[in-house]
Amino acid sequence: MEPYAEPYIPEINVVYPDKLDGHMRQLKITHKTKIDGNYVFLDKSFKFVFKRWLMHMGIFTIVFFMSCLRYGLKIEGRNILRKHRKLLKNGAMTVSNHIHKWDFLFVLKAVRYRFMYFPAWKEQLNTPDEGRIRCAGAIPIPEDIQTFKFFNKAFDEIVAKKKWIHAFPESSMFYYYQPVRPFKKGVFTMAVRYNLPCLPIAFSYRKPHFPFTLINQFRTFIGCQKLPMITLRIGEPILCSANLSRKEAVHKLRRDCHEAIVGLAGIRNNPFPPESD
Repeated sequence: MEPYAEPYIPEINVVYPDKLDGHMRQLKITHKTKIDGNYVFLDKSFKFVFKRWLMHMGIFTIVFFMSCLRYGLKIEGRNILRKHRKLLKNGAMTVSNHIHKWDFLFVLKAVRYRFMYFPAWKEQLNTPDEGRIRCAGAIPIPEDIQTFKFFNKAFDEIVAKKKWIHAFPESSMFYYYQPVRPFKKGVFTMAVRYNLPCLPIAFSYRKPHFPFTLINQFRTFIGCQKLPMITLRIGEPILCSANLSRKEAVHKLRRDCHEAIVGLAGIRNNPFPPESD
């Protein structure tokens, strides 16, 4: 892999959870969505499909533009998508570190104009953002094993339609965090089950420069802290190992993706191992 420069380490005034998979966001719980066998994991109604299309038109125009203006987003490695077009045409899974509430939208900008799906923390569906999160492509992860067959059935249909899936294997968002945390194995179990090529994506940071410094001056003026600029870097696809047992293939895929994302982020000595379970 091409050696990348050590990333800029931002000085962000936040307190991270003690647990590496802890949640930073304080959710505003307004209701309780029951995730059971009666829940519609994959809504195919005309009303929902139209709302999803309408929201994505807004993402593809306004949000994509705002990503660069507001967060200084820079995308590298898009040529890899063209290079492996044949491999990726039947579907893929993108995996990345989770450092921002907009980072799924950044991934959408990187892969351009795709309607993707992602496994989601079910508590997010108990907030006023439930509709937007669902329209973005969220499939809530159930807690009980009996409901998992319906969760899996939804992804069976998604993969059969050759749609792309995104996953955050760190499982929670740490705002502008620099090291890459350990990965959960669930998303890699899914990738091996469907034999999906995995595209590693790394988020790292750059020191602010003009004109982004003007945005930071405005943030300071309104009492917010200055932020670094964000770099998204796409790596070469990583394939599932056909000659290994499923358990070994999942373990290897998780390790390979973690190593790739650490390298893409430019981190020389990551303090965390690939596994967390």
